[in-house]
Amino acid sequence: MRTGLVLDVREYGAHGDGVALDGPAIAAALHAAHAAGGGIVLLPPGIYRSFSLRLPSRVTLAIEAGATLLAATPGPDGGYDMPEDRGAQLYQDFGHSHWHNSLIWAEHAEDIAILGKGRIDGAGLTRNGPGTPWSAQRGERPLSMAAMSPADIARLERDTAAMRGQGNKAIALARCRRVAIEDVTLFRAGHFAILASEVEDLRCTGLVIDSNRDGIDLDGVRRAVIAGCRVNTPNDDAIVLKTSLALGPTACEDVTIEDCTVSGYDPGTLLDGSHGRNQQFAPDRDRVTGRIKLGTESNGDFRRIRIRNCRFLRSRGLAIESVDGGVIEDVRAENIVMEDVTTAPLFLRLGARLRGPEGTGVGAIRGVDVHGLTATGIDPRFAALLAGLPGHPIEAVRLSDIDLRFAGCFEGPAPSAPPELADAYPEPSMFGPTPAWGLWARHVRGLSARRLSLRRADEDSRPPILVEDAGDTRILFDETAPQRYHILHNSST
Repeated sequence: MRTGLVLDVREYGAHGDGVALDGPAIAAALHAAHAAGGGIVLLPPGIYRSFSLRLPSRVTLAIEAGATLLAATPGPDGGYDMPEDRGAQLYQDFGHSHWHNSLIWAEHAEDIAILGKGRIDGAGLTRNGPGTPWSAQRGERPLSMAAMSPADIARLERDTAAMRGQGNKAIALARCRRVAIEDVTLFRAGHFAILASEVEDLRCTGLVIDSNRDGIDLDGVRRAVIAGCRVNTPNDDAIVLKTSLALGPTACEDVTIEDCTVSGYDPGTLLDGSHGRNQQFAPDRDRVTGRIKLGTESNGDFRRIRIRNCRFLRSRGLAIESVDGGVIEDVRAENIVMEDVTTAPLFLRLGARLRGPEGTGVGAIRGVDVHGLTATGIDPRFAALLAGLPGHPIEAVRLSDIDLRFAGCFEGPAPSAPPELADAYPEPSMFGPTPAWGLWARHVRGLSARRLSLRRADEDSRPPILVEDAGDTRILFDETAPQRYHILHNSST
């Protein structure tokens, strides 16, 4: 990239007054930088209203402090680029299947960047879009949505025709290489603040995201680093790795998430500093989200994933899910701190939703290490949860230095054995309150838990730990814990 070339968008006719449509001027500057062999397109302080912008190879979009790139509302002066016609997209929703219908998009681009201390405001974007056409609807939506009416669903999942001219992502990248997104703030950014699909060598650092649905989605990426980011997404996942069939399946490999904070505060209250707690539920009618997750889309494999030095604040816990045939292996999470956990602090699920072509089989989860996890204020209904399937156990999970502290009391009767729900959408709440209050593991092999501490202030009729169909399980407690725990099991431990 020719970093010496800097093009100010005002020289191409941009006004920066928040009224004029500045998209054409910005697009002209981006094209000029690309034609010159590369350069920087600069947005100085001001408000730049725009529809879709394509970021070409060897170009950096620099948004200075005091500058806002504002997503325009579709209307008389235009709309967003049409979603690509990629043929039938049967196995993932509309948002995952298209990239051009975004505020900023890039495809087959190399050496690109979006950086600066400015802001991307997705005011004119929509968070909605159709779900997948996949016919086996049982595993398409969380069980917590079962009571929702068709009208309620329709408000969340607009049909394809309604999406023409609408933008539903702030930044969308498809099959790009060597990408950096640094230091910018993204606000109310639509379905995805960042969707990166089959991107290689990606760095997202120092981002602040306060959005109305997903934060950062990495779908089939290789060699990615997400570092020093703060992501607030009460309505959906904050940082999530996926392997959908949108462009693949392609494995998600060599990804590091470090020094990040995810949360589920009220929308906008991360940015204003108030950290609001009025919203209690996400659109799936479970408690607010805001977590780090692998899955749910899991048609391809996940390998060599590292999550370290991260905080979860008022959010669901760490989730690792293979339900569409993919293999998840060699995952390490370390030095994780959680406060006010809205479901389970840890959720590993090997299921058989099998949303994919005929012949898709059950995948695997193996080789997961969680070292140094401290969680406080955990919803008392849900233990840390590992759930495989009969004949398809989760394998070789190593937990160490785990300190879980549960809030309040569980008022219901001790639940009976939950059904397998093999093809259901995976969420910790899918089984209802767990049959143990601290750790519940079913259909696992080679589970090791060392220096485990489980604490709660109130009595609970459930056992602290229940392991079922769990061969070669070893649990060693923290000797400083206030009590030793009785373990119920139906296999050797």
